[in-house]
Amino acid sequence: MPAHHPDPEAIAALPRFAHRRLLAHRWRAAALVVIACLGVAGGMAGAHAEGTLAAYASDDELAAALGRWRSQAEQAQQARRERASPMMPVVPAPAAMPAPAAPAAMAKAEAQAGASQDAASQESITNVQTAGVDEGGIVKRAGDHLVILRRGRLFTVRVGGDALRPVAMADAYAPNADPRGAWYDELLVSGRTVVVVGYSYARGGTEIGLFDLGDDGSLAYRATWHLRSFDYYSARNYASRLIGRKLVFYSPTLLQPWGPAPMQLMPGVRRWQGPGTPPDWERILPATRIYRTDDDFDPAQPLALHTVTACDLGASAMRCESTAVLGPAGRVFYVSQGSVYVWTGRWNRGADGRGSTQAAVFRIPLDGGAPSGLKTAGMPVDQMSFLEERGHLNVLVRESGAGEGMWGGESGQGRLALMRVPLAAFGDGRGSAQREHYRLLPGGGVGPLQNRYVGDWLLWGESPGWRRPQGSTRPGEPPSAWAVRHADAGEPQALSAGHAVERIEALGAHAVLVGNQGGDLHFTAVQLGRHQARLAGNHVQRGASQGESRTHGFFYRPQGDDEGLLGLPIVGNGAGRRSGVYAGSGGSASVVFLRQRRLDFQMLGELVAQPGGSRNDGCRASCVDWYGNARPIFLGDRVFALMGYELVEGRLTGGGWRWAEEERIEERRRVSFAPGGGTRDGRYSPFQ
Repeated sequence: MPAHHPDPEAIAALPRFAHRRLLAHRWRAAALVVIACLGVAGGMAGAHAEGTLAAYASDDELAAALGRWRSQAEQAQQARRERASPMMPVVPAPAAMPAPAAPAAMAKAEAQAGASQDAASQESITNVQTAGVDEGGIVKRAGDHLVILRRGRLFTVRVGGDALRPVAMADAYAPNADPRGAWYDELLVSGRTVVVVGYSYARGGTEIGLFDLGDDGSLAYRATWHLRSFDYYSARNYASRLIGRKLVFYSPTLLQPWGPAPMQLMPGVRRWQGPGTPPDWERILPATRIYRTDDDFDPAQPLALHTVTACDLGASAMRCESTAVLGPAGRVFYVSQGSVYVWTGRWNRGADGRGSTQAAVFRIPLDGGAPSGLKTAGMPVDQMSFLEERGHLNVLVRESGAGEGMWGGESGQGRLALMRVPLAAFGDGRGSAQREHYRLLPGGGVGPLQNRYVGDWLLWGESPGWRRPQGSTRPGEPPSAWAVRHADAGEPQALSAGHAVERIEALGAHAVLVGNQGGDLHFTAVQLGRHQARLAGNHVQRGASQGESRTHGFFYRPQGDDEGLLGLPIVGNGAGRRSGVYAGSGGSASVVFLRQRRLDFQMLGELVAQPGGSRNDGCRASCVDWYGNARPIFLGDRVFALMGYELVEGRLTGGGWRWAEEERIEERRRVSFAPGGGTRDGRYSPFQ
């Protein structure tokens, strides 16, 4: 790789706040150069079932293969030194990646930055990608209570029986633990078990906190477990999934030729026993569960163990098992009900100076079976690029991309194609997707891209990103979105919405495009028929932009075949987020609610955050809302807006006979669960 290319894996090792500043600087200066890698080491002939990847037969075989890779990298580095001119400085070897238990300096810098029913059996309040596969979020319903994760603390609010009352607060980490250098990002609820997922630079990787939820909404700490890994963070994806009582994680373990010995970094699990206790790691990824293709290692590129870990929450002591594929460090992963798919790619510069991405996609079964693989081309945008259905895998790919690690999903360039392959095509990794499995699609270019499958349709659209903040389109520009039936041979259909596309969501069997035109936020409905996609109703929210870019920030509540309610956090023009990228830690100003009826929108109104409600909450961990802090919530006929430490309940009025009376949403009551806050007459006041 030429020396002027940045090393995204070294960037990824930085604490998140430093990484954000560095990437913002690079993106303002020039487009982030994307690299990923596919190659894996040869010289291994482990036995494997027909149609699956080969695994290493032993630790010795794995260590020997990685040793050859490191030796080749050292030889290549020495050759570069010998070729260097005496007048030219020698480019040093890349800095070694820190072990998952990061140095104290990193932890110090990070610190300075300042359920009564199973989830599957009750109504979800999370905008998930796949039905039956819950995703880690910041708020979950647990029977009569909402459980909320914010700024390193857990909160419960009783909402059952028409209540709206804060109940309990607890630290999201173990008692007596020092939370500095840790981020507590994701929340899941399984039965009466509350799971907090975080990443600790100081204690060795992915952190899993388990809490018991009482009938009265009380919270009791149970245990903390660590999975040895590198940082899982993605600005678009979620690291954890919950399928029944099975907790599923994706996590990378990065291996550098000049870094620590790879065998010292193998994924493991430990139960945290308190400060000062030596780490007692139990390895959960044997060499016989590490799989590969037949490609050679690239000594110029880092590698990664793309690890999928499944933990049984039904056991008295949490049991975890891991499976991994060894390949390039860039990745996008997607979880279906039965498998985890990991797409990896390597950016190559050819002899003609042109670059291309060689890639592979791996299918890792959740039943413990051996993975299978397929060589491919291009890079998906994010997890929304995938859909497993009717015995096929569909993936929208871009010609070149960085994967989804950190802010990788916001970059990418080149043409687009839809890959549709039968699951039977997956095998031992030597086979490739064929010409007939791809079809080129319009769009692409450079910058952020949104995509979503809705029914039999794939929709995708473009956002200008930092090139034109707040979004705009100009006369003569190409359409901002397209739609195609992913299983048919029909031509893509252009959707000239007249605004940037910063979000695509399902409205039942149809879709909505959300994005800015100048300083106004547009909601444009898309009718998806059997053979045609066409634009329908449009709503314009003047002087506003999205307050949340993640998928969980939006929610749609169907109320019939052609009717429903939707909610989305918004901020005033110029605040919050721009073009789907995190741009600050300020709270959401309001949540806007619309009614969709036959794909026409009716503005219902907003539930607004209390002005001047900020106060010192004594935050000790996760003091930046990387996952957002606002959500629309629908519970039966009740409507809520979560905004920071406030939970506001609305009430729909009007909408009488034949809707002669205008329907509106009005504030019914609100409550604050902020540490040290107060309420009077049902309203929060920062002065209580």
